[in-house]
Amino acid sequence: MASSYDEMSPKDLLAVYYGRLFPYTPFYRWLSYGGLRKNYLANREFSFTLDGDIYIRYLSFSEQSDFEKELQQKNPCKIDIGAVFSHKPRDHKAVQASAFRAEEKELVFDIDMTDYDDVRNCCSGAAICEKCWPLMTVAIHILHRALTVDFGYKHLLFVYSGRRGVHCWVCDEAARQLSASGRSAIAEYLSVIKGGECQTKKVQLRGSSMHSSLQHASQVIKKYFPTLALENQDILGTPERYEKVLSLIPSEDVRKFLREKWSHKSAATSFDRWSELESAVANQSSKDMTHCIEEIQFQYTYPRLDVNVSKGVNHLLKSPFSVHPKTGRVCVPISYAAVDSFDPFTVPTVNELCRQLDECVAKEAEADSEQDAVEPGRKRKRMPEWAKTELEQAVSIFSDFVKKMELEWHAAKQESRDMDMSW
Repeated sequence: MASSYDEMSPKDLLAVYYGRLFPYTPFYRWLSYGGLRKNYLANREFSFTLDGDIYIRYLSFSEQSDFEKELQQKNPCKIDIGAVFSHKPRDHKAVQASAFRAEEKELVFDIDMTDYDDVRNCCSGAAICEKCWPLMTVAIHILHRALTVDFGYKHLLFVYSGRRGVHCWVCDEAARQLSASGRSAIAEYLSVIKGGECQTKKVQLRGSSMHSSLQHASQVIKKYFPTLALENQDILGTPERYEKVLSLIPSEDVRKFLREKWSHKSAATSFDRWSELESAVANQSSKDMTHCIEEIQFQYTYPRLDVNVSKGVNHLLKSPFSVHPKTGRVCVPISYAAVDSFDPFTVPTVNELCRQLDECVAKEAEADSEQDAVEPGRKRKRMPEWAKTELEQAVSIFSDFVKKMELEWHAAKQESRDMDMSW
């Protein structure tokens, strides 16, 4: 039987979501960063995209209640988060342009599946499926290791974009205070895929040995490559597909040898052909062939970052718990510990959440009625309404993330107090 929510407009569904389900308290605890700096939250920019593609920038809120009120009044189909400015963004027109500047923001990364279209054979554009989603899994693993080990960051929040990608928010204080040049340096450090649509070979690994970060990335890639590239994408399954792989091999002799071999074995699998490719490359001593296998694997699986998103301090990015306007799915945090089992197709839509909430409320009312008959007037503990739906797991992941940061903030406050007392 169809739910009444199936017939509601997106705007009406969002009204229920913002009015009853959005996790305001942990959200604002996150962006306040322990209140260590005055006006940190009030100087944060938000933007709303309203029904009809109306875009409103330079929104800012001094209190959580102001944010709640505006969300519930506007019911935006998308929320974006920007930088912490020198002044309140809503007052930017009253401030000299030279004085109004973006001072801090999380270091962010945007990974979009459309950037993998040249190596996907299952989908293209905005479409995703269970065969190509593991590309996002690989990206998360590689980014997590590089950012935590190579740069020492601790507080990484990975968020499903709601449709076809993943966002990473690096929330450490040192990351938030990075300059544009510092952000660019990190983004470039993590960028291995180079060149546009017209460039065939997009990975060039120089030197006799790879950088340690690339070595670790290679270990991740080798774990996922057989299933992801050879089975799911079947990258050597047809002449059209294996010609794309052969074009990445520097040696014309190897390309010719494999092309002739494969043209006479039309029934061979991608696994068979990959084994033959590895053997043929292993017999080469040319410096150009040193990292040939890794270069192919990287081109087909290494994270493809939108570096412009990472470089700009004042660049806005879709907020966690925003709702994707096309799919209706909530942009939920992803637990790194469970990243391999994350399934984007099970992420709830606003419609589903509203229906779950109503069902739970109805059951509660029935239980209350039965309880009143036994113990009249007894007070009952009420849980947040998001906890009555599938949103509970996402909010729990998010709250745990915030709590870990809060432990660090409290330690910093205590250290500051101890120093003051020592004087």
